[in-house]
Amino acid sequence: MLTRRHFIITTTTLFSSAVISPALAQDAVGIGEDVAADQGPRAGSNNPWGLHPRFMPQRVEVNGGLRAGDVHVDPTARYLYHIGSDGTAMRYGVAVGRAGLYQPGRFRIGRTADWPSWTPTANMIAREPHIYAQYAGGVPGGPDNPLGARALYLYSGGRDTYLRIHGTPQPWSIGTSASSGCVRLVNDHVIQLEANIRVGSTAVLHS
Repeated sequence: MLTRRHFIITTTTLFSSAVISPALAQDAVGIGEDVAADQGPRAGSNNPWGLHPRFMPQRVEVNGGLRAGDVHVDPTARYLYHIGSDGTAMRYGVAVGRAGLYQPGRFRIGRTADWPSWTPTANMIAREPHIYAQYAGGVPGGPDNPLGARALYLYSGGRDTYLRIHGTPQPWSIGTSASSGCVRLVNDHVIQLEANIRVGSTAVLHS
């Protein structure tokens, strides 16, 4: 399995107005500069969630040999990378599964959905019935749905794994281990990601 060291050259931002679309530029921070690890959240309309700047969308350089369109998730740094065709990737901050619930592996993005509905799995209900039993009948799509604005459905061997890369109504969870196994992005960021995803692409959840 690939490691973080294999595919990431640098976390230095490579954003410039000539490289990225206006939609991404509006959300970018640290344009043309390194993002210091100890730098606190920046206030303002570019970051209404109060995220640490390193979890805002940034374009970063990556090693060669990675297939354009694929997604890589680094659970240690809490980053998702969407690989481009020009030696760079869009990097987003994410939340990942809690201890023992994160599932590394290589998956196929089988489909995507806008404002998806959500039903907790039987395992989730059995593990934490006090939280999930009340939702056993499902939750319709909307701003309070746990899957947020978009969902990318991860398949393995032609079967739905019930793992998702999705939005969240809890942006404060970004940068933490908070989910039951899925990968979360801020709603605005998952909308950007999904708009550029090709169904059939590979998603690698690194160990």
